[in-house]
Amino acid sequence: MDSKQQLLQQSAEAKEIFLPHISADPVIFGFEHNELKVLLLKTNYRKKWLLPGGYVRKDEDLDEAVKRILHERTGVADIYLEEFGVFGKKNRSESYFEDFDETLFQKQRFISVGYYALYNPSKFNIIPDKYSEACEWIFLSSLNDIELAMDHREIIEKALLILRQKIAAIPIGRNLLSEKFTLPELQKLYEAVLGRELNRGNFYRKIKNLGILKKLDEQRRGGAHKAPDLYSFDEEHYIKAMENGLNSW
Repeated sequence: MDSKQQLLQQSAEAKEIFLPHISADPVIFGFEHNELKVLLLKTNYRKKWLLPGGYVRKDEDLDEAVKRILHERTGVADIYLEEFGVFGKKNRSESYFEDFDETLFQKQRFISVGYYALYNPSKFNIIPDKYSEACEWIFLSSLNDIELAMDHREIIEKALLILRQKIAAIPIGRNLLSEKFTLPELQKLYEAVLGRELNRGNFYRKIKNLGILKKLDEQRRGGAHKAPDLYSFDEEHYIKAMENGLNSW
């Protein structure tokens, strides 16, 4: 079955199962080699990259739908996703299906709800669905080198903007770093999110004053220089900061 036949078959099934005009697009950020990544699919149809989004069943909540969609399309499960925006420009998705007539379910005008999450790529065994030839973590620095479908570049950029705005109010790192990490490693993560270098002394002082770290009686061995101390997140304080903000407990 070729990719067009796949979509026609999916369309017939979708009309019975899914709500019209609403979809969900999860943006899953990862961190590796001191850079942010995003999880993308390369479709069989048109060979373009896109977010692992999909449609909402008539009998499910939106938040549950996005978790199901992500699992069905990539194999990723059991993660917390946060809503961050709505995308509804006209023709945002219809032009992608220009090879089909107006009866195709996917060619309707869809308003999409964006969700984002931060997770370590090494924790997941990603598997593309039957509509995709690849499922990969792509470095944000490489996005200009690939062709993204629909308005998915805009959705990724908005998710990153929201993350940058929230980084002063909520902690990050627990799902992206190893259980034990150094302060330079944590600083590299913050720099990757913010897109700029930070003063080491100021960063170390501020991050320690937040009260979300535990210094371990261990060092990172193997380097040419003095072995740096290892830290882990204080689980109780980290969770409180996620719920109430860094400055409210």
